Amino acid sequence: MSLADYLAKNYLTADSKPEKKTKKRKRKDASQSGLIIADDDDALGWGSKAVDADDDDAPVNVHAGSAEFRKTKKNNWQTVGTPTPSSADQATADAIIASAAAETSARDRAAEDEAPTIDDTGLKMESGAHAGLQTASQVAAQLARKQAAERHRFATDSAVHSGQGTETIYRDASGRIINVAMKRAEARKQAEEEAAKTAAQIEAQKGDVQRAERERRKDALKEAKYLPVARYEDDVAMNEEMRERERWDDPAARFLTRKKMGRSVTGKPLYAGAFTPNRYGIRPGYRWDGVDRGNGFEKEYFAARNRRRDLKELDYAWQMDE
Repeated sequence: MSLADYLAKNYLTADSKPEKKTKKRKRKDASQSGLIIADDDDALGWGSKAVDADDDDAPVNVHAGSAEFRKTKKNNWQTVGTPTPSSADQATADAIIASAAAETSARDRAAEDEAPTIDDTGLKMESGAHAGLQTASQVAAQLARKQAAERHRFATDSAVHSGQGTETIYRDASGRIINVAMKRAEARKQAEEEAAKTAAQIEAQKGDVQRAERERRKDALKEAKYLPVARYEDDVAMNEEMRERERWDDPAARFLTRKKMGRSVTGKPLYAGAFTPNRYGIRPGYRWDGVDRGNGFEKEYFAARNRRRDLKELDYAWQMDE
């Protein structure tokens, strides 16, 4: 060993590397700057003990200033409630969630089985719950019991209690029950009477001859079904009907021999004297004294009609002469 080596080994010490002066804030030690996740019960350090490295419940130091934490390019943070990328971890999480749901449903069933006993001797309100200080579970159980009882009563009640299919009861202003069937019968009878009265008024506006003519047409229709289809000129009934028809302008009416009818269609006597013809062929009453009390319209009507016919015939004759 040389003298230089001996002196360096026994008497010399290596100088520490001088720190660079910078304006940036010095980084603290990783142990001081790390994020500590600890239990709330031991946050003040009471009852601290040696922490096993394999203990999952032990506080975890996250060294935010370590070189590995800074240099890593992979995001190691995970959001709670989202599935993890690993299929094995996903299966484990699904199993934990399923077990938690099963435990919740089991607790709910146990709570239903262990529902509080309801005492019906106390004062009840309209909602079905008892008056006074109670727990929320007792009130909920009482409300559910009342709803179940009402549903059962609605399902089992007969039509007599429920009123289904029954007739509506009507009352007047004084509160007396109105018999609907009787009122309907009275209204129907009144409507029939009104219809009969209206028909009687319409019938009264018609004359006796029109009513007799209508009855005659009805009888003719009844007899028509026994008549042959074709009627010839030698038909006796048709000839008698046409012969008995009166025409005011018939020039041969006085030459025809017809049976004198002493009474009219209505059964009243006929006027036997002469009278001025009219458009409708109506004979005067058998009590007429022979005095025409009209305004002369029928006379003017027939005169104008005859004048028009004469002018037409004269015009035709002049045309033939030319």
